[in-house]
Amino acid sequence: MQKNITGPVITVIVVLVLIVGVVALVTGKFSYFASSPEATSTTPIAQVTPTPPVSTSTVSTSTTPVEPAPAPVDESKTVIGMSAGGNAITAYHYGDGQKELLFIGGIHGGYSWNTALVAYEMMDYLEANGNAIPDNVKVTVIPVLNPDGLKAVTGSTGRFAASAVPKDQKATVKGRFNANNVDLNRNFDCEWKSNGVWQDTPVSGGGAAFSEPEAKAIKTYVEGNDIAGAVVWYSAAGGVYTSNCRTGVLSQTKELTELYAKASGYSENAEFDFYEITGDMVNWFARENIPAISVLLSTHSDPEWSSNKAGVAAVLKYYAE
Repeated sequence: MQKNITGPVITVIVVLVLIVGVVALVTGKFSYFASSPEATSTTPIAQVTPTPPVSTSTVSTSTTPVEPAPAPVDESKTVIGMSAGGNAITAYHYGDGQKELLFIGGIHGGYSWNTALVAYEMMDYLEANGNAIPDNVKVTVIPVLNPDGLKAVTGSTGRFAASAVPKDQKATVKGRFNANNVDLNRNFDCEWKSNGVWQDTPVSGGGAAFSEPEAKAIKTYVEGNDIAGAVVWYSAAGGVYTSNCRTGVLSQTKELTELYAKASGYSENAEFDFYEITGDMVNWFARENIPAISVLLSTHSDPEWSSNKAGVAAVLKYYAE
C-alpha cells in the first residue's frame, strides 16, 4: 500500500518559509541599525528651536549701490590746462579777495628757468606769510607755463634744484620752446605772426594765435576770471617794461611799472624795443584791458628773490588801496 507524503512535505515547506522569513526579518533589522546615523552616535540629539521669521521691516530690499563720498576739492590750486607734451599747467591760489592778481613764470621753460624759481620763492613766502595778502586781494601764481621746456632742461615739470640745470647756457636754449617747438611768447593775439624772431633767430609763433594749448590755457583762465593785474617774469635784462598792443599804455600799467621798478631796483622802461616782438603775452593782456608788466631778471641763473619780493610787496600794497 503506497504512503501519502503530501502532508509532511507541506509541513516542511511551511517550516522552511517561516525560518527564511524570520532570518530575513532579523537580518534587515540589524542592517537598518548598522546603517542608521542614530545607531552609531553616542551624542544625544539636541532639541531644535525653530528660528523666528525675519521681520521685513528691518531688512533693506534696495539694490541701488551706495555712491562713495566725493573727494574734497583742493581750492588752493587749479590745473588750467595741459601742455603740448601732455604736462599739467597748475595755478596756485592765495587769499580770497575780489581783486585777483596773476603772477606767471616759466613761459620760456628751461631757458629762463630762474623765472620759475622766483615764482616758487613767492609761493613759499605767501604760504609762510598769509597776512602779506590784503583782505581784498586774491593772488594766483602759475610758476611754470611751459612745463615741456622746463623738463627738456631740468628733467622736471615742477620744482627743481638749480644744480639740475646745465652750466652751459647754450644747452638750455632748447628749453625755450614747447613740445611743438613753438615760442609761447609769440603765440598770443597781439600783432601775431607765424614767423617770429628771438633776438636775431627765427622762431615759430605757431599755426595761429592761440594754436598752442599753453596759450589757450591762459586765455581760458583770463576769460573766466576777473583779473585786476598781471606780472610776468622773463630773463634777462634787469628791467620792468610796460605792456601795449598799439592802443596806448593803461594808466595803471604805468603806475605798476614805476612801483615795481622803484621797489626792486630794476630799471623802468616804457617799451621793450630791442627787436620786433609779435604775439607777446603781456601785450595781449593790454589788449584785454588788463594792467600788466614784464619783469626781466638780470641774469638767467638767479631768481633774485629779495629784489622781486620788494616789487611784489609794492604791487600788493597798490591793490590794497
